[in-house]
Amino acid sequence: MSPELSVVIPMYNEEDVLPLLVDRLRPLLEGLGTAYEVIAVDDGSTDLTAALLQRLHREWHEFRVVRLRANAGHQAAISAGLVSALGDYVVTIDADLQDPPEVIVEMLAKAKGEGVDVVYGVRTDRSTDSVFKRVSARGFYAMIRTISGTSAQSDAGDFRLMSRATVDAINELPEHNRVLRFIVPALGFPSDAVDYRREERAAGTSKYPLLKMLKLSVDSVTGFSMAPLRLATLLGLGGGALAVLLGVFALVERARGEVVAGWTSTVVIVAAVGAAQLLCLGLLGEYIGRMYTQMQGRPTYFIAYDSLTASVGRHGPTDTPLPPEPREPRVRAVRRGPGSRADPPAATPSRVSDVAGR
Repeated sequence: MSPELSVVIPMYNEEDVLPLLVDRLRPLLEGLGTAYEVIAVDDGSTDLTAALLQRLHREWHEFRVVRLRANAGHQAAISAGLVSALGDYVVTIDADLQDPPEVIVEMLAKAKGEGVDVVYGVRTDRSTDSVFKRVSARGFYAMIRTISGTSAQSDAGDFRLMSRATVDAINELPEHNRVLRFIVPALGFPSDAVDYRREERAAGTSKYPLLKMLKLSVDSVTGFSMAPLRLATLLGLGGGALAVLLGVFALVERARGEVVAGWTSTVVIVAAVGAAQLLCLGLLGEYIGRMYTQMQGRPTYFIAYDSLTASVGRHGPTDTPLPPEPREPRVRAVRRGPGSRADPPAATPSRVSDVAGR
């Protein structure tokens, strides 16, 4: 029987915050009164996150572990969780507790009550983020909406609830380097939003430094709009028109017997044209690189282990299963023959292991 709700949590080196997350998430889900599953996607963690997830899997029946063979990135980890999720509704949430798990209850109620396919978590209060992050995020989202025509929420990240139809549509997309916070609005499914206050990170450090944010921005722009290519075309046309005008001006001045003095203007023009050319080449290179990656068809992630399939003995030859849960030694009962008057002597530890191994 498939669960009604799946909660997908990408994780990378979250050993400090993981116990805090479980303390808030587990009572909340158990109080819903519906079948659910939690899918923790271990994105190649190098700390004790994998060991903590193993213990949780043994102690929490609804807790699944999906382990990627190597670090593939935040968006790839979410995609792996969406492929593995079985629920009628799927929630994606980060492990740092900046997005409160308690909002999931409101999201599920709104999806059922209003019949929408997507419910976005929108941050109405981002005072815990830096001024630079708030201003740059709003400006970037405004630019994406302008050049791509999507209705992406300015303060909505990867905290959202999606219906099974939405998840299936995402899983069928062939593109690599997905940016789900823009892919989901681009699908155009009926949606709504739930407001909440963004909290400070409960523990650990951020896994999205400036360089990763820049990479995410480039993937977003080149993945959702042809505007940069059109910008390169417009710059080329403008540069050509300017060159024609300058040529006409030079011919007129030559006919009048006057020579344009000064090398500064020449250097400035050459530098400006060279900069425009390099910009256009860089934009073209981004698109050609995406086409090259798409033609290669290499997966962006490799699932090394899924506790759901491993529990029924279906994991493949390249899977890395969890260590088996230790079992208590079993001692075979000894029958007393007729005439026995005393109990047999207690088995020593060596005899216990010998008996259990028979």
